[in-house]
Amino acid sequence: MEQKAKFEVRDILPVAMTIGVAGIGIAYTLNVQSDVQSDMTADSAEYNATADAIEATGKFSSKLPLIVTVVVAAIVIGVLVRYLMGRFQ
Repeated sequence: MEQKAKFEVRDILPVAMTIGVAGIGIAYTLNVQSDVQSDMTADSAEYNATADAIEATGKFSSKLPLIVTVVVAAIVIGVLVRYLMGRFQ
């Protein structure tokens, strides 16, 4: 028999900590990338590659609020479904 995922309120803390660590990691990554880029010759292939990496990392970090919203909504919906299914059985 296939086991279904069970969501509980206690699942929020590990998710929040993971997202927090990811945010800190992204911030330091952007810092390092900008330091590396400042050491390169302007308009060189290396400089442009670093600029593209910085732009891509920035785009990913802008999606973190959406990711958090989806994860928290999934946990809340899972808790509600478990509660309501237990209540009406």
